[in-house]
Amino acid sequence: TIPTTKSSVSLLHYDTTRIKENYDMKAYVITIMSHQGSLETSWRCIESGKKHGLDIERFEAYTPDNDPLDFLENEGIPKEGFTEKYSRNLNCIAAFCSHYSLWKKSVELNEEILIFEHDAVLVDKIVSNYNLVCTFGKPSYGNFKQPMSIGTSPLTHKRYFGGAHAYGVKPQGAKLLIERAKIDGGPTDTFLHLDRFDFLEEYYPWPAEARDNFTTIQNVNGCLAKHNYNEDYEISDV
Repeated sequence: TIPTTKSSVSLLHYDTTRIKENYDMKAYVITIMSHQGSLETSWRCIESGKKHGLDIERFEAYTPDNDPLDFLENEGIPKEGFTEKYSRNLNCIAAFCSHYSLWKKSVELNEEILIFEHDAVLVDKIVSNYNLVCTFGKPSYGNFKQPMSIGTSPLTHKRYFGGAHAYGVKPQGAKLLIERAKIDGGPTDTFLHLDRFDFLEEYYPWPAEARDNFTTIQNVNGCLAKHNYNEDYEISDV
């Protein structure tokens, strides 16, 4: 069992004064600037944001060419947690570095940040009414549970994020993610696990979803459970 990060935040009370619609939230879509598919899908993400009142900026992704192992060493993050059978190791680490860098940005700016992966598409407006870290994305792989309530609630669909393609972090939450990464960092979606962070939340109905036809992270084993996987699905090199 993963030791849990304890939080003083109660998940039984939602203060409506925290509600903020997405017009004034900072939002970034992680984009591999050297990859045509990433450029095209991130632009689609940006355009979907405009339709729902959200201005999304591109954030240049880390790739294996950016020496992600050096990044982990400089940040004091152990590399062992990234060894698993579903992803290409350096690609997985590079993706985590991108997310981690945006967590740091939230802390440095002392502002809430919405984080999207390039294949995310908004299908509704995002409303910020959560405590620390909240997913807005429909799970993109495997089996999952449907939340039984509308709005923000404790993470329900899995015990971890069923994809890190659309979520929000507030500075205090981002700080907790950064601190824990230095103990047992790992693939971003499964790192965001209730056994580590008992304060994780989700918003339902999910206002974002992944529309993916390629991956720059997973290997064949990691693609089989994807809801959008088919014979034309591309495992792309970066």
